[in-house]
Amino acid sequence: MDCLCCDAQKLEVTCGSRIDSLQYEFDIQDNLKHVSHERHEDHEARMSPSAMAAKMERDIRRRFWISFLLTIPIILYSPFVRSYLGILFPAPFDVSWLLLVLTSIIVFGPGSLFFKGAYYSLRSKTLNMSVLIATGVGAAYLFSILFMFLGLEDTFFEAAAMLVTFVLFGHWMEMKSRRGTSDALQALFKLVPQKAWVLRNGKEEEVPVEELKVNDIVVVRPGGKIPTDGIVTTGESTIDESMITGESVPVFKQKGSSVIGGSINKVGTIQFRVTKIGKETVLAQIISIVELAQQSKAPGQRLADRAAGYLVVFAIGAGITTFFAWYFIAHVSLTKALMFAVSAIVIACPDALGLATPTVVAVGTGIGARLNILIKDAITLENASKIQVVLLDKTGTLTEGKPTVTDMIPVKDFSQSELLYYAYSAQKASSHPFSEAVHRYAYERKIEPSKTIEAFQELPGKGVKALVDGKQVYVANLVYIHELGIKTDPLKKNIEAVLQEGKTVSLVAIDGKLAGLIAVTDTIKPTSKKAIRELNNLGIKVVMLTGDHEKVAQYVASKLGIDEYFANVLPAEKSRYVKELQEKGLFTAMVGDGINDAPALAQADVGIAIGAGTDVAMETAQVILTQSDPLDISRVILLSKATVRKMKQNLFWAAFYNILAVPIAAGALYTTFGWYLRPEISALLMSASSVLVATNAVLLKRVEPVLKKL
Repeated sequence: MDCLCCDAQKLEVTCGSRIDSLQYEFDIQDNLKHVSHERHEDHEARMSPSAMAAKMERDIRRRFWISFLLTIPIILYSPFVRSYLGILFPAPFDVSWLLLVLTSIIVFGPGSLFFKGAYYSLRSKTLNMSVLIATGVGAAYLFSILFMFLGLEDTFFEAAAMLVTFVLFGHWMEMKSRRGTSDALQALFKLVPQKAWVLRNGKEEEVPVEELKVNDIVVVRPGGKIPTDGIVTTGESTIDESMITGESVPVFKQKGSSVIGGSINKVGTIQFRVTKIGKETVLAQIISIVELAQQSKAPGQRLADRAAGYLVVFAIGAGITTFFAWYFIAHVSLTKALMFAVSAIVIACPDALGLATPTVVAVGTGIGARLNILIKDAITLENASKIQVVLLDKTGTLTEGKPTVTDMIPVKDFSQSELLYYAYSAQKASSHPFSEAVHRYAYERKIEPSKTIEAFQELPGKGVKALVDGKQVYVANLVYIHELGIKTDPLKKNIEAVLQEGKTVSLVAIDGKLAGLIAVTDTIKPTSKKAIRELNNLGIKVVMLTGDHEKVAQYVASKLGIDEYFANVLPAEKSRYVKELQEKGLFTAMVGDGINDAPALAQADVGIAIGAGTDVAMETAQVILTQSDPLDISRVILLSKATVRKMKQNLFWAAFYNILAVPIAAGALYTTFGWYLRPEISALLMSASSVLVATNAVLLKRVEPVLKKL
């Protein structure tokens, strides 16, 4: 049994249905007994969360339709229809036996999962929805049998059947809403071709994509689809990545550029080395992130789960109290007292409470995914609404992260070509945006790097150093050059001039002496200024962090309307700034795209990675903006606020409904007005509450067009 319990726990994670998914796995296994146990376990191990959820949805749907079709004749021949509505459907036999047989099929067939769920819940000494649903169904079913054998016509078989049918329908709808987004994301896999051309023994060979291995060299011609993730080794082209990243303009790729599986090669033939396959690819990770988010629980849902346990006790207690009050104190008939008791138990099922937040989370994460915003879990979706301060990295977040060289000024003993030669050689192994700008600049001028480069070292937040042709070369920022004791007087005026223009300056030093300066400019993203304005409109404080010089930071901040910024910030210091704000009681979000942002992303209450960033940043963050659009920061917060608002509405309605409905079902208005609810009507009203909650969750979709227009 331990093995089966582990499988059950796995299903709770992969589906998160409010019926007890832990026990639902046992039922599925019973339905698949004809399959080899070993093969079944192997198949389950390979199934994705989406596939497992789809499998569960199909089973729930089948159960619902069986229950629904059998419930129709049960209602038509019920005492309520025959006695209270005066409608008589002829039958050649005693309808009580018909009702018993049909209801038994429903209770022990489609409804069996609730009783199994209740059994395992009680065995683990917990109370959940399955216990309450099983109690309601069992009470209506068993008391109906008792009345039948006592010769009483006023049975409740239809209440038991309707309760099973309505609850199954509610959870089928919840599963559909959860699976809708995952299905849309799974469609992305169709972008990946079935086969790929691979270089094997110097010849091109067509192989199935699933047979690709890391380090294989793949050939993609114009118009072809990239089969998996990799690094370009030969050729140049533009790649359409819009379906994955949301980037509308095709991206230029050359040797060393990364390519994403599912994107489309536009103009040139390229070869690339496979770096990721299967579940490690960007597409697979995107789908995994959204699936896990939809299956996770928000803090509000955890509260609802705990409340559901108390409501089980409340409902059963209400049923028992109702029976004793009416039968022993009010002295009504046994039939009437039991009817009130069953009605109270049935209507008290907190099914709406269980659906209140999971459905909203499913819709909210789905909206985010369609807007190219990936939210990793329900906690983050809820927490983003609390953000008070947003700390922004400059390069790659507010700027394009693709700087271009604008100035190259050598001291009098060097030529521009010599300066570029040493700077390019020293930075050849660096992937920093500044280094890549120098690479492109040297490539355009046909400058070749040295063939003797040794002891290369990246200096985070400072620059690089290397031995080039036996000479110690530093390409570093002004602060670090001063720390090295290298005098910058010969270029003092030039340095001040380019800094005034908001450019980033790196100084080149060779064997302890200044050789020249290289200035680059990084274009501010078109949406950055609007993004800052929107955050300010939301009452959120914006702080910019950058390793750049004070004057560069000041220039960018003034252009964007940022009141507070910190310059010359080393990577290790970014997390310290986040922590200082947290110690002041402020709920923080950090937005960045590089390895040096990872500690700050982890420290922040909400870490947000720009999609063009590194794997480290994306793994550390809880939110990924695949379009690299800073406006998406506001979209995340607005989506979170709208989602939390829907959660609160649903939780309030679910709780209010139970508080109001149980006394009425228990007969509180019977003595005064003669009003009461039969068990089948209670089942209908319980279902109506669940439908209302689910419908309100779907209305969250109205925020999507608003966010798109932002």
